Amino acid sequence: MAVTYPPLAELSARMERFQEALGEAGMEGALILQAADLVYFCGTYQNAHLYVPARGRPLLMVRRSLGRVQPERVPAEVSPLRKPEELPAVLASRGLPLPRVLGMELDVLPVNLFARYRKIFPGQIVDCSPLIRKLRAVKSPYEIDLVRESAALADAVLAQVPGMIRAGRSELELAASVEAAARRAGHLGLIRVRGFNQQEFFYGCILAGPSGGVASYYDSPLGGPGFSPAFPFGVGRHVIAPGEPVMVDFVVVAAGGYQVDVSRVFAVGSLPPDLVYAHRVALEIQEALVKAARPGTACGELYALACEVAAGAGLAAHFMGCDEQVRFVGHGVGLELNELPVLAQGVKDKLAPGMVVALEPKFVFPGRGAVGIENTFVVRENGLERLTAYPDEVVICPA
Repeated sequence: MAVTYPPLAELSARMERFQEALGEAGMEGALILQAADLVYFCGTYQNAHLYVPARGRPLLMVRRSLGRVQPERVPAEVSPLRKPEELPAVLASRGLPLPRVLGMELDVLPVNLFARYRKIFPGQIVDCSPLIRKLRAVKSPYEIDLVRESAALADAVLAQVPGMIRAGRSELELAASVEAAARRAGHLGLIRVRGFNQQEFFYGCILAGPSGGVASYYDSPLGGPGFSPAFPFGVGRHVIAPGEPVMVDFVVVAAGGYQVDVSRVFAVGSLPPDLVYAHRVALEIQEALVKAARPGTACGELYALACEVAAGAGLAAHFMGCDEQVRFVGHGVGLELNELPVLAQGVKDKLAPGMVVALEPKFVFPGRGAVGIENTFVVRENGLERLTAYPDEVVICPA
C-alpha cells in the first residue's frame, strides 16, 4: 500500500477536536513543535511550527522543507518561517492576535527553547500535551487500519525467526538477521518514543539466556546488557545455548507510521519446566486481561488483576522484573511507543473504544532469562480485538 498523506477529512477532524479541547481548557491557542504531534495533525513532519487557535484556521509555518509539504493536503494555511521571532508578525498578518494563554508541549520542550518562546509570547504558557495525548489515545478507523498493517508485518517477521535461531549464534548475529528481515518486509526503521532521554531506542530487545535477566535504566521489565556502559540496553554478545529462552521483544512499524509491540519466546532443543510453567502463567494473565478489559474498565484494575494471577501462581517475585519490578502490564501504542492508556498501579483512567494497547505480562529470572508474551489489541465496544496473530506458545527450534 502506497502511503501518502492521511485523508484531509481525517486530519481536519483531529484538528477540530483539538481546537474544541483548547477552548474548554481556557487556552486561546497552541504552538506545536514535536514530530509525532505534527504528523498527527498535519500528516507530515518537517521543521515547522503549527499554530492552532482555539477558533479560526490553523497555520503551519515551515522552516524546511517547505517544498515537501502539500498545502492542499494539510488542514491549515501553509507559509514559510525563518525563525521563531517572526511568529508574532506572521500571526498578525493572518489576523491572529497573540494568545493570552498559549499551550505548548511542555512535556518534551527543552528549557532553553521554552525560555526563547517565553520572550516571544508575553502571555501565559501552559502545558497542552495532556490534551494531545488524550486525543491521540483513541484511534480512528483509519489509524487502526495502519496499526493493522504493522501487525501483519510483525507476524511476517516473527514467522522467519525460528529459521534464524541456532546454538552458537550470538544475540548480535540474530538481531542483525531479524532487523534485516524487518527492513526488507517494510519496517519504517524509526521507533518514536515520547519523553526526555527516551528517544534512544532501537527496534527492540533480542535477549538470550542470562541477558534476559539484566535490568536497565529503561522503564521496562526487560533491559539487556547492551554492548557497553555507553548504551547499556538491548542486545549484547551472549552466545545462544540449548535450553535457554530467547526473548524477541520487537517494535514494528510499517510505512504508515503506527507501531505495534510484540514479544515471543524461542528456545533451542527444549526449555526447563519451571520456565515453561512461567510462560504458561503469562498466557493465563493475558487471557484474564482480555476477558476483563472492556470500555469503562479502569487501567489500574487490570494491573491489579495481572498481579493477582501472578501471585496465585507463586511467581509474584518474578512478575515484570525482579529486584526492580515495573508497575504496569500494558501501554498504549500508536505514532509513539509509550502512548496512553497505561495499565499501571493505581491508574484510574478508563479504557475507551478505539484505544490501542499492548499487553505484556512477563517473568524475569536473573541469570537465566525472561519468558512471557506481548500482543497488541484494539479496544472495541464488546472487548479487545487482537491485532498481532503469531502463535503465543514457546517455539522450540532444532538443536
